[in-house]
Amino acid sequence: MRRILRRRMLMSSILRNSDPEVAAAIERELDRQRNNLILIASENYASIAILEAQGTIFTNKYAEGYPGMRWYHGCEHADEVESLAIERVKALFHAEHANVQPHAGATANLAAYMAVLKPGDTILAMSVDQGGHLTHGGRSNYSSRFYNVVPYGVSRETETINLDQVRELALEHRPQLIVVGASAYPRAIEFGPWREIANEVGAYLMADMAHVAGLVAADAHPDPVPYCDITTSTTHKTLRGPRGAFILCKREHARAVDAAVFPGCQGGPLVHVTAAKAVCFREAGTTEFRDYARQVVRNCKALAQALSDAGLRLLSGGTDNHLLVVDVRPVGLFGQQATDILRQCNIIANKNLIPYDTGTARNPGGVRLGTAAVTTRGMKEEEMRQVGSTIAALFRSPSDQSMVQKARALVADLCAGFPLYPEL
Repeated sequence: MRRILRRRMLMSSILRNSDPEVAAAIERELDRQRNNLILIASENYASIAILEAQGTIFTNKYAEGYPGMRWYHGCEHADEVESLAIERVKALFHAEHANVQPHAGATANLAAYMAVLKPGDTILAMSVDQGGHLTHGGRSNYSSRFYNVVPYGVSRETETINLDQVRELALEHRPQLIVVGASAYPRAIEFGPWREIANEVGAYLMADMAHVAGLVAADAHPDPVPYCDITTSTTHKTLRGPRGAFILCKREHARAVDAAVFPGCQGGPLVHVTAAKAVCFREAGTTEFRDYARQVVRNCKALAQALSDAGLRLLSGGTDNHLLVVDVRPVGLFGQQATDILRQCNIIANKNLIPYDTGTARNPGGVRLGTAAVTTRGMKEEEMRQVGSTIAALFRSPSDQSMVQKARALVADLCAGFPLYPEL
């Protein structure tokens, strides 16, 4: 049975003969994921059911258009899986309309902008160097090339979003769209006050919940959908699905959103990924997933407490969600050095800008850590406390080889005790 499952996932007998180099790389990647502690906040592990749905013969099918309105014949089964995905994600988030075709979060955000804006319109969004995403106005991104993006940030004192500043900027610049959401913001966001600001200036309100969608589905984070005209998300972070995205919106924006996705910025959808999204949305509606998402938050709080107890400075002092950001400058490090130190111990994280950073994007002053992936493996608060104290010790004594060896041993024990895909 184990060999059958392994062949099903890795196509070992066929792929090894057809392309042994690619087959070997896949095997090595499986080993890497198994034997490393993944603390990248935007990564997770999809279930075998999701992996199996994605690796199907739907790969072969073009299905431009939407269910019942395709440009190609032979789409009746593509219609089935897309309709399932649409209805499941609408039910999961209590949304009026859903588009499940976007290939990525960046594409979903582009389509959302296209649906309600004209080139040159003004967007109010979180500054990338203070926690926002590239698609929220990054200098090299389409968002700042096609639109006039006015950034908002966080308070120097609290390192949390300053809603008074947001309101002042909205009143001054009168944006057509306000975007709320982030990629490195550790605090919960209440969306009601944002709706009030948007109403005051006559702006559309959009939430990018890519990082917290799984938490929202489990009622472990405030829900943006009732307050926002449009909500975008990826499926592969806390939602624990395939790499992809979706858009939710009010009914009055449905036609504009669908037209912005196709033919606006995409051609044929990836039907095999849509099938995997449908499985993801079903899994996210279960009691098991609800328990998982709430454990993600508990684990992140435990990790934050351990790091803080060891004397490390955390952005905003802690976390309310699945991620935290450590300011490593007080211990004489920058983000690149810090993540390199962790990497040698098989702990995988990413460097990250922090508000009012004195470093650069390539070597910022922070490290972002997340607990979605390790929670999928079954780890809980005690393991997070061990990991937190170990990370703090590594940052304080990076050249201490005995500490490096202890850290490697801890990671090996955790990975063995909480195996990834044990059925393979």
